Amino acid sequence: MSLKFLKFFLFFILLFLAGLPLECQQRDRFVFTVMKYDGGWDPYPFIYADILSFLKTTTSIKAEPSRRTVSIKDELLFSSPFVIMTNNGSFNGWTDEEREIIKKYLENGGLMFIDDSSGEKNSRFNTQIRMEFKKVFPKNEFGIISKDHAIFRSFYLLRAMSGRAIVNNYIEGMDIDGRTAVIYSQNDVLGSWARDMFGNYFLPCTPGGESQRFESQKLTINMIVFSLTGTYKTDFIHRPFIRRKLEYR
Repeated sequence: MSLKFLKFFLFFILLFLAGLPLECQQRDRFVFTVMKYDGGWDPYPFIYADILSFLKTTTSIKAEPSRRTVSIKDELLFSSPFVIMTNNGSFNGWTDEEREIIKKYLENGGLMFIDDSSGEKNSRFNTQIRMEFKKVFPKNEFGIISKDHAIFRSFYLLRAMSGRAIVNNYIEGMDIDGRTAVIYSQNDVLGSWARDMFGNYFLPCTPGGESQRFESQKLTINMIVFSLTGTYKTDFIHRPFIRRKLEYR
């Protein structure tokens, strides 16, 4: 039995032990899940509709039409294999109890995408979230995710860095037991989806404009696919195809 399989097996055992009803797991459907906390957790409350429409149009993934919001102590956290944490304002950190829950969630197969929406290199949120993860995983570090990581080829083959604002020319990740369990971007990836009441994008993507927006949207889809498939697209059998595709592009 592989380590990856064992992790996912243990993750769903936790669902059973938590006593969650089967319908909470949404069976074979992806659920767009956002983490709630005391602070600026919801800068873009309506983008999920466009993301799920894009996902449905471009992939064969089935998804629930509405989004799910969970707090760390919510039992539904453990029926949400992929959780998004955004910020545009205050974040006062987690309690010891919440850190233990985050640790258990990530060690048992969960995946978090953290998106700093401030568009600032040295934001308060950036400082705080790094401090929190140092408390949760003292021996683990955030590191730059390499361009040949499955996140950049799980659906689209991506080579350009993206986001609403290119604060860094990279995104970061934290590996736990050889698996990327946390993805962290300071580039406000999700801000590229935000529209006004008339359907127009109201946040410019700098410095690359609309082509950068599209790359950011593709990265969003890739992360969702990665949450469902893991390292599938970096398996040995796919490498020749990926190499030819990159050379062609």
